[in-house]
Amino acid sequence: MKLLSPRLFAAAALAALGLALLAGCAAATAPLGTAALALPTAAVSMAERPAPGTVMPAGMPLVATSAAATATALPYPTPLPQPPTPTSRPAGPGGLPFPLKTDRLNVGVAAHLFYTDRDTPLAMARDAGFGWVRQQIHWRDQEGPAGNYVWGELDPIVESVNAYGLKLLISIVRSPSFYTENGSDGLPQDPASLGNFVAALAEHYHGKVHAIEIWNEQNLAHENGGYVSTDDAGHYVEVLKVAYERIKAVDPTIFVVAGPPSSTAVNSAGIAISDERYYRAMYAYQNGIIRNYFDVQAVHPGGSANPPDTLWPDKPSKAEGWTTDPTFYFRHIENVRKLMQQYGLGDHQVWVTEFGWATQNTSPGFEFGNQVSYEQQADYIVGAIRQANEQYPWVGNMILWNLNFGPLKASIGEPMHEQASFSILNGDYSPRPAYLAIQRYLGDLHAQAR
Repeated sequence: MKLLSPRLFAAAALAALGLALLAGCAAATAPLGTAALALPTAAVSMAERPAPGTVMPAGMPLVATSAAATATALPYPTPLPQPPTPTSRPAGPGGLPFPLKTDRLNVGVAAHLFYTDRDTPLAMARDAGFGWVRQQIHWRDQEGPAGNYVWGELDPIVESVNAYGLKLLISIVRSPSFYTENGSDGLPQDPASLGNFVAALAEHYHGKVHAIEIWNEQNLAHENGGYVSTDDAGHYVEVLKVAYERIKAVDPTIFVVAGPPSSTAVNSAGIAISDERYYRAMYAYQNGIIRNYFDVQAVHPGGSANPPDTLWPDKPSKAEGWTTDPTFYFRHIENVRKLMQQYGLGDHQVWVTEFGWATQNTSPGFEFGNQVSYEQQADYIVGAIRQANEQYPWVGNMILWNLNFGPLKASIGEPMHEQASFSILNGDYSPRPAYLAIQRYLGDLHAQAR
């Protein structure tokens, strides 16, 4: 099933964005007051939603909407004939079932916990009913020189998350430059280097890290050293394979999460490969060997200003702009699931490791948020969780973007930044309507489960 039609780009748009995607997201481990809060998660996965015909400003990826110029079409990997999804789960590492699954829908939240107050946001995460926290780390900040692991601020973060009774998902990005072919911070040239790191991570935090996500939105050029092609999907599978084996050798209970391609229709080597093409290339590589080397597939759906029950073209949103492609919608996860089933991966759960809705903000490229009130944000978030709980038995975990960027951005004088607009907390840590709505809904879910 072809999910997205190929998109064509205006030459001016490509020129403007070729460098923009490489613009910096500073290290996640830097102190507040620096550019540390410009994490790749929000600026990447929630940014690729320009209005039709709009050229995105610097720092934001582009979803192509113009046919004014040509772009090279990339061939789809040929789907492989697949056996039916097995009805029984074979034994995996440590004699545990393979692949690992949650027994019901889990719900968590992404937080920034480096060099900031951790007690307040973690207490609020727990009190809202979240069960997981997702913290992204920059590998380059945790290792150097080669083989010398520097855990630093990550130690108290891990301890704090566990002290509040929350499970921890670590998302790994940004290689040390000495491990990449061109000195960038994309995927490592030798998969063994990441294997060594994740083994050390799993050992150092044994029993305290519950899931490890291997990379973030690796179909974006700036997450892959400045250039990306469908061939890179095969290299990613090799990296994932080694990481899986090394993690499971240390702690087979850790969920190994296959990295989430960013939801985009772009096909330009200096910007991005569409998520459909990238998924297909991953799943077809070497006759589908990926099936043996991950537990769950992470997915990052869009949202824009579109309610969670809408989807292009079947049930399009009535919002203004950002509506004419499936990648603008939360329900795009259904398309990803169809791909997984097509390639014989139906026994693996989907984890939505970023989803959310922006509200009013002044960040270029996130104007869709100005159509979403705080009350609508609350309705859309709870609606998405309810939808997954009632209609998507194959979704095992949902991680909301985000918890505490409202207070963090306010503390450095940027209360209207797009990252703050996704937050469910105000600048003074008071709850927004979304926080309270989530708290009520999750409270009901937990009561039903007892």
